[in-house]
Amino acid sequence: MLRGAGSAFTAVLRRDLMLAWRGRADVLVTLAFFVVVVCLFPFGVGAETNQLRAIGPGVLWVAALLSTLLSLHRLFAQDHADGTLEQLLLSPEPAALWVMAKIAAHWIVTGLPLVLVAPGLALLFDVERDALGVLTVSLALGTPILALIGAIGAALTLGLRGGGVLLALLVLPLYVPVLIFGAGAVDAVLGGVGASAHLLLLAGGLLGALALAPFACAAALRIAVE
Repeated sequence: MLRGAGSAFTAVLRRDLMLAWRGRADVLVTLAFFVVVVCLFPFGVGAETNQLRAIGPGVLWVAALLSTLLSLHRLFAQDHADGTLEQLLLSPEPAALWVMAKIAAHWIVTGLPLVLVAPGLALLFDVERDALGVLTVSLALGTPILALIGAIGAALTLGLRGGGVLLALLVLPLYVPVLIFGAGAVDAVLGGVGASAHLLLLAGGLLGALALAPFACAAALRIAVE
């Protein structure tokens, strides 16, 4: 049974990654949006080093949050349009399992590139090298939480007119704690204070989201297709 569950997870993960590769232009748009938003801030606020260093962590995290939000509508929309979602819900495999696979694939193609690119962009804000590692870890812990919470919102608004606006209204308030702890971890290092408390809170939030979000998302999908 465990082998069958693992095979189903792997199959859905592989399928979604292949679909993302075929539609990689959408993925590149998300990454380009992140890069452009971050690069515009030094031009807008000026080149004063202390000011850039102070706003850098917040800018990077807000840009990552908005980039994640930009791509959420694609998470279930294509499967809902072509009938694949109904077939998955009727399959004998636990719905939370393949939902988790879809969220993992979504994070790999949208969240992971942001994590990898962010340290390079942080140099535009003269972020100290000691803080770059903390920035990477905070994004690696925080962006999956954004994807998991966003998946619930995407499932709740699936097929609704104006779903994109409603999705933003649903998930943005829930993103605020992740934004605070993620940017706060880097600020703590820049201020000479350890970032362990912020990172532990992000890790706890990630574990909680992993435990609850797939089941909540599966329940919302069943409601959406009825």
